[in-house]
Amino acid sequence: MPRWLIKQLKQAFYNRDRRQIRFLNQCWFSFYEKEYTRKKKQSASF
Repeated sequence: MPRWLIKQLKQAFYNRDRRQIRFLNQCWFSFYEKEYTRKKKQSASF
C-alpha cells in the first residue's frame, strides 16, 4: 500500500470521516486490481 494512502486512511479513521474512508477504500481496491492484473500478465508472458 502506498505511504500516502496509509497516511490519509489513518487521518480519515481518526476524524471518523466515513465518506473519505469509502473513497480511499475504492482507491485502494482499484489500485490493487490494476497492480494484480499487471503482474499476472507479466508472469504469464514468461
